[in-house]
Amino acid sequence: MKPVVFTGAGVAIITPFNEDCTVNYDRFAQIIEDQIAGGTDAIVVCGTTGESATLNHEEHIDVIKYCVDVVNHRIPVIAGAGSNETEYAVRLSNDAEKAGVDALLSVTPYYNKTSQRGLVAHYNFIADRVSAPIILYNVPSRTGVNIKPETYAQLAQHKRIVATKEANGNLSEIVKTVALCGDDLTIYSGDDDQTTAIMSLGGKGVISVLSNVAPAAAHGIAQAALDGDFALSRKLQVEWLDVCNNMFIDVNPIPVKEAMNMMGMNVGPCRLPLYEMDDASKEKLYASLKKHNLVK
Repeated sequence: MKPVVFTGAGVAIITPFNEDCTVNYDRFAQIIEDQIAGGTDAIVVCGTTGESATLNHEEHIDVIKYCVDVVNHRIPVIAGAGSNETEYAVRLSNDAEKAGVDALLSVTPYYNKTSQRGLVAHYNFIADRVSAPIILYNVPSRTGVNIKPETYAQLAQHKRIVATKEANGNLSEIVKTVALCGDDLTIYSGDDDQTTAIMSLGGKGVISVLSNVAPAAAHGIAQAALDGDFALSRKLQVEWLDVCNNMFIDVNPIPVKEAMNMMGMNVGPCRLPLYEMDDASKEKLYASLKKHNLVK
């Protein structure tokens, strides 16, 4: 059986910016501390929610290294290190390893995409050149490519490909992936609103956007499922569904950063081309936060 990187709720952490869109490291340290205090089980840094697409290479590695240093082995740190250029994905992964991460998150190639055979070649090429465990990231709504269950079965044969963050929204394919891969591939939900469902199929947790604003809630949903209390997990899942949905009322991470600013966390803007939400969306987001006593 392969090692499990973490169980429970790992936060897909935002990258806070100053008003000039430079990285706000002091604020980042406080956010990390708040996450750990709130019960977060792992930190996923420089993923989509961390605006990796607009961080240059030096910033990307600096943010990862800073996160690793602040966390200081208290919980696992997983670094976003994927690319649609395979050689660059290796470079990014190697530099993240040198920064001291516990695992790598590797999104499928985007825009140029690839075939299922290409996915196997791409990921095996990376896995042969790293030493850290790899969590695959399947998010067809962003990348335009979906990892099929049969492809997962091939990829899971590599000793360093240990898990996937699954955000294809297709529970039928997830069931088939579980059947084909068994203990050779850990599955994490990539969508907060499917945490309970995926964990009922054997998933080990969630990589969560919700956790940025409500770490105890995200942890509670996942932990109840890990404890076998699916009635409680379901209850919490439904209770927080409005916030989960409103985290995607606009393009991620626009709403979650807006929510954190509403909560007084001062995480700054998103970098262009991501742009602030319209007033109607802000009102809807604020209402859901207020319902859960996250704002006054």
